[in-house]
Formats: sequence, structure tokens, C-alpha cells
Amino acid sequence: MIERFPFTPEGIEKVKKELSFLKAIDRPRIVDELETARAHGDLSENAEYHAAKEKLGHVMGRIEYLENVVSKAEIIDPKSMKGSAKVMFGAIVKLLDLDDDSQVTYQIVGELESDVGKGKVSVKSPIARSLIGKFKEDTVIVKAPKGKKEYEIIEVIYE
Repeated sequence: MIERFPFTPEGIEKVKKELSFLKAIDRPRIVDELETARAHGDLSENAEYHAAKEKLGHVMGRIEYLENVVSKAEIIDPKSMKGSAKVMFGAIVKLLDLDDDSQVTYQIVGELESDVGKGKVSVKSPIARSLIGKFKEDTVIVKAPKGKKEYEIIEVIYE
């Protein structure tokens, strides 16, 4: 079975932009650095050459990885689930922390587009796994590395 990578439309566009940048800007720039360093002579003791060669290896590895991800991407548009009360991939979920009555909002997204600082959590994270399949007003217990947290789902939004 082929592993699929779930993405929101915005998430896959971000990956495609990074891939395009690496291919069109970064790789040619590093190839130029490599050629310039090679022109300096003895390659065995040329630190610039070895550094450029290593950078090129990293960029080529990242390009290969992102091309694989894009080829196996499964784009799920949250707008298609508008009106659903069930928490699924792409949902924006408003939660009430039952320990301190604070509120937090997360969107459940693919692994490569997650950014907790921006409220985007990976579908494979403990909080997302606890929320998927639940409904508004359900109580969930999240088993996180820092211990158990209890939340109530205040709202489920698809946009």
C-alpha cells in the first residue's frame, strides 16, 4: 500500500513553492558556488568546495523528498466538509481547557504543514488523534508528553 500524505490546499501549495525555490534558485546558486570553489585548485584541501558539495547534497536530498511527498499527496479541502459537526482532517477546533478555563484553537493539518505556533497541529499528534471523530460539546482527554489534559470542544469549523 502506498503511503499517502494528507494536505490542505494551502499546505500543498507551500510545499510546491519550497520545491520550486529549491530547484530554480537554491540548487543553481550552490552549483555556481561549487564551480567557483573548484576553480580555486586543489580540491583535497579546498574547504569551500567541500562545504558547497555538502550543501548541494542536502538540497538534492530535500528536492527528492519533496518530489516524493508531492507525488503521494492527498489534498483534502476542508471547505468540502462545511457544516459538519464532526472533527475531521482540516477542521478548526476551538477548545476549552477544563483545568484552567482557557481557550485554544487548533486546525488539524498534515504533518508537513503543522506549526503549533500558528495553531496548526499534525493529524498524527496526540491532540489531533484525540479530537478526530468527536463532536461539539464532547469532552476529550489528551495524553500528551506533559501529562493528561482535558478539553471540551466548543466549536468545529471548516473553512
